[in-house]
Amino acid sequence: MNQLPFVDVPASGEVKAAVVWLHGLGDSGHGFSPIVPELRLPAGHGIRFLFPHAPEQRVTINNGMVMRAWYDIKTWDLQNRADEAGVRQSALLVQNLLDKVIASGIPSEKIILAGFSQGGVIALHLLPRLPYKIAGVMALSTYMAVPDSLKTEMNTLNKTTPVLVAHGTADPVVPMQAGQLAFNALKYAGFNVRWQDYRMEHSVCAQEVADLSRFIQQQLLVETSV
Repeated sequence: MNQLPFVDVPASGEVKAAVVWLHGLGDSGHGFSPIVPELRLPAGHGIRFLFPHAPEQRVTINNGMVMRAWYDIKTWDLQNRADEAGVRQSALLVQNLLDKVIASGIPSEKIILAGFSQGGVIALHLLPRLPYKIAGVMALSTYMAVPDSLKTEMNTLNKTTPVLVAHGTADPVVPMQAGQLAFNALKYAGFNVRWQDYRMEHSVCAQEVADLSRFIQQQLLVETSV
């Protein structure tokens, strides 16, 4: 299986946790890597950030241009926007990267999977199908591929895993309704999902960055007593 290259932002202090962050269509791991200092995490936080690059492939809606994409998009129709085979292939690549992070010594329960737009589709696809429990998922300005398969393919390992679904109220690329449908699908399936929207388009705003920082710290830095 091909290995995903990635931008690696080392942890401050001893490595204890990780965030794997998936970019959107036509972007690369470099697109979101500058967000790390903006998160204003505490000194010595011990969180390694990995920003993988999606494979390069032709994208139908962009006149067949070759660009980094987690899957092909053949139509803007949200019901059929995500190429299922491509989603599943990229999900395997990302899972392979998660496996390598775990093999490096970071427990799966100390890994957050994040994704924006296309990257969020992959994150939401993996959440109910991973063979191990992770710390959380941040699904940003995104939607769910093949929601009808959720019931038959999901397992219960990440039923209690905190999931933040965030969206812009004026998103012209992925309508907020699509994000709400993904949220509802997970909620009705019994997952621990929370919704948050912002007055923005298909982007990330300052308030969202602050909320993401809070989410990361709550899942990875706050010690819970049993």
